[in-house]
Amino acid sequence: MIIDCHGHYTTTPPQVGEYREKQKEAVAKDPSFVGDKGQIVISDDQIRETIVNNQLRLQQERGTDMTIFSPRASWMGHHIGNEHTSQFWTEHQNDLIRRVCDLFPKNFAPVAQLPQSPGVDPAKSVPEIVRTVEEMGFIGINLNPDPSGGHWNGASLADRSFYPIYEKMVEYDIPAMVHVSAACNECFHTTGSHYLGGDTTGFQQLMMSDVFKDFPELKIIIPHGGGAVPYHWGRFRGLALDRGFDLEEKVLNNIYFDTCVYHQRGIDLLLDIVPTKNILFASEMIGAVRGIDPETGHYFDDTKRYIDGNTALNAEQKQDIFEHNIRRVFSRLQIPA
Repeated sequence: MIIDCHGHYTTTPPQVGEYREKQKEAVAKDPSFVGDKGQIVISDDQIRETIVNNQLRLQQERGTDMTIFSPRASWMGHHIGNEHTSQFWTEHQNDLIRRVCDLFPKNFAPVAQLPQSPGVDPAKSVPEIVRTVEEMGFIGINLNPDPSGGHWNGASLADRSFYPIYEKMVEYDIPAMVHVSAACNECFHTTGSHYLGGDTTGFQQLMMSDVFKDFPELKIIIPHGGGAVPYHWGRFRGLALDRGFDLEEKVLNNIYFDTCVYHQRGIDLLLDIVPTKNILFASEMIGAVRGIDPETGHYFDDTKRYIDGNTALNAEQKQDIFEHNIRRVFSRLQIPA
């Protein structure tokens, strides 16, 4: 099988955006607005239409079998509203992902958004982890290292306030993908500098911490090829040695990098620097970059082509990236016969 470990529901029916806009209007008038969860009325046929004509079509065209699927990252919007509106919004988003996976069980597996909010204890996200894993069969979570949306004024992933989340991850044997949401700081472009900076920052926070000492079975995915990490592997190795530890010994039992890198030379660098066992196939389709590369005539995010086109790895190593590593990291993944 070929499993894509990084997909988002970016093609939701319009009712989803309409619900969110009403939330935004309410909190703009009253920042302490609570409201209630309410309903987003969407038929199964509407969901099917958004998937069949988009993600499922591209799966079939590109030769992938399954996508590990989560809510649209840029719409998590943890900086918007407050902990109550974030909770209701998150529950709706996760409910919708479950419906997609129920309608297409052979093609999609669910990963949860968390109801994080600036200044709110990360432990308050634990009940949603419990709900989605125990009641809904989710197999992982997305963890935002910067709920402020680009101001970076909250706790580091190294902080013990995140430990209740890590404890649940280890208990359930689920991974977390470190993934920021939209930037509200105009200095950052959401899917460019903010996403890649968030990846790099999350890695840096964890490598300098005791998190993996305290949670030796924790599994963390750094998306988008690891941000700047593989390109600057020597820098991070040097920083580690300056502080008296070996980088690879400290992080490579716990951290994995996906292949959301949108050119052949970038993928080749990732595959050359990072051990094969730490690489997970992914495309983030349909996501940040949707166009065709004029140099190749193929879509930028058709990342399977880059793995296929790499000449350094053998067939067994490529299948580890396409399937075996992902099954190991997402141990709760069950693929229908």
